[in-house]
Amino acid sequence: MKKIIVICVLLTVFSLTACEGNSGDTNDINSANNIEKGEEPKGGILTYGETSSFSGVLDWAHYENFNDSVALNIFSPDSLFKTGEDLRLEPNLAKKWEWSDDKKTVTFFIEENVKWHNGEKLTAEDFEFAWEVMAHADYTGPRVSNVNIIQGFNDYHTGEADSLSGVNIIDEYTLEVTFNEAYPNAIEQLWPYPMPKAYLEHLEVAELEEADEIRQKPVGLGAYRVTQIIPGELIEFDAFDDYWKGKPNLDGVNYRIVDGAQAAELLTQGEIDIIKLEASQAVTLKGDERVILEEVEALSYAYLGFKLGHWDVEKRQNVMDNEKFQSKQLRQAFAYALDRQGMIDSFSEGYGTVINAPESVISWAYPDEGMLNQYEYDPEQAMALLKEAGYDDITGDGFVETPEGEEFTVNLTVMDSPSNIAEPRAQYIIQNLQDVGINAQLHGGQLYDYNLFYDLVQGDDPDIDLFLGAWSLALDPDPTGLWKSDDLWNYTRWVNEESDELIERGLSKEAFDEDYRQEVYQEWHQLVNEELPIIPLSSPVNIYGISHSTGGVTPDLADAVTDAHLWYKRQ
Repeated sequence: MKKIIVICVLLTVFSLTACEGNSGDTNDINSANNIEKGEEPKGGILTYGETSSFSGVLDWAHYENFNDSVALNIFSPDSLFKTGEDLRLEPNLAKKWEWSDDKKTVTFFIEENVKWHNGEKLTAEDFEFAWEVMAHADYTGPRVSNVNIIQGFNDYHTGEADSLSGVNIIDEYTLEVTFNEAYPNAIEQLWPYPMPKAYLEHLEVAELEEADEIRQKPVGLGAYRVTQIIPGELIEFDAFDDYWKGKPNLDGVNYRIVDGAQAAELLTQGEIDIIKLEASQAVTLKGDERVILEEVEALSYAYLGFKLGHWDVEKRQNVMDNEKFQSKQLRQAFAYALDRQGMIDSFSEGYGTVINAPESVISWAYPDEGMLNQYEYDPEQAMALLKEAGYDDITGDGFVETPEGEEFTVNLTVMDSPSNIAEPRAQYIIQNLQDVGINAQLHGGQLYDYNLFYDLVQGDDPDIDLFLGAWSLALDPDPTGLWKSDDLWNYTRWVNEESDELIERGLSKEAFDEDYRQEVYQEWHQLVNEELPIIPLSSPVNIYGISHSTGGVTPDLADAVTDAHLWYKRQ
């Protein structure tokens, strides 16, 4: 399970067509504009809006900011696979693949007419190069779990080998990958994005993330190429006529960061053409002929995390050494104190589903809720659990003290987006906790912008007690990458041997039986639900606003950038 950070997340979420449209009988926005396929107008500039700034790490192997992934999906969206409407992988850059009898080796056959924006041909070496960058000891990104399954990873990572022995290039457009074991999700787990070897190989691996070739002049494979970057504000793209899926309809695209509070207004005024809307703004646009609204159940979840320890940089593992939240009863008291349905109703206009597991409700691995603790809003139960755990109001100020009689305060760390609901939602949580006697407060008395929020959370700032986050998820429900003891993105720093064992069982030979695998993940979700290193909040619904003059747009599980070469604007 990887991230495209939404926080969000997530790592690799392939495109999926939206399930519901504003009209209720179509998911084809072309039909809403009465434009026949093949007769779309040409030219014009489309503006895609987002409400949180991008970091500018414009490389799939290194990015962490969700808004960087939106830019990447505009200028370099293609990977080995894409995802069909049944959430199964389909050919993309890999036009087909074949498995060995022992299920340990896969052979990929790569499309032969694909060009990078600098004119170089895409070849098998670009995939090998990406995997070797990510397997290198100096790799600075967070996706080692997507390549350490390749045979020879350890020898290459430690410098004992000059290449990954499990990667065999047969010819320019054919390569074999051999895995350490026969994994039931090997294809889903393998990193699917190439890197332009000829453009980047002169750089040291440790330099890549900060290099101009990634931050200022990135080269991609998509329908649009980067022409100008104003850091954190705007990226301009122009059409790449040699795009392998067809010449784009538009002259270019602007990716613009806007004030979230003004998103609906900017959409109706024609300042932006596509944007993901907060529900509170979307409801104001219902019936507005200038806008089409599209709803998609997201492959993601929101949560409230406990900071349980820290990340050991040298050992590259989590250490659960924060005594403050070691009591399971205490963590469960927090869960009963939160009115999660009230949060959905108050800040998402009822869009979304309360969940009790760290998974999207649309995943095949979402557990049987009947076997989970429900943690329904119950302030009395919260106060009873606090008392059982030894937390009493000794001083009479309305707030509990620790079992040792010391002051007990809790800092909640929250980012500043969505701008129109971020602070009231944070105050709602704080009030819920204060109502049961927990002295909760906003960390530093402020909200944090996206990048600083993640610097603090990933850096395990000692003043963080709770943090409000979300993950966008991969199609495969393997929790590796977010939940194991040696996962950097395990931001709570939860360390649990049983959890690690269950995650490994979910990738065992027995797990080729999907029923067995689902049983393992049910057991894992029950463990998380009982131990509660996080409080799952909701499985959300994404709502996209699209200008009525814009067509060819396909909202999907993470954004609305699928097949951007098909976008068009009526002039």
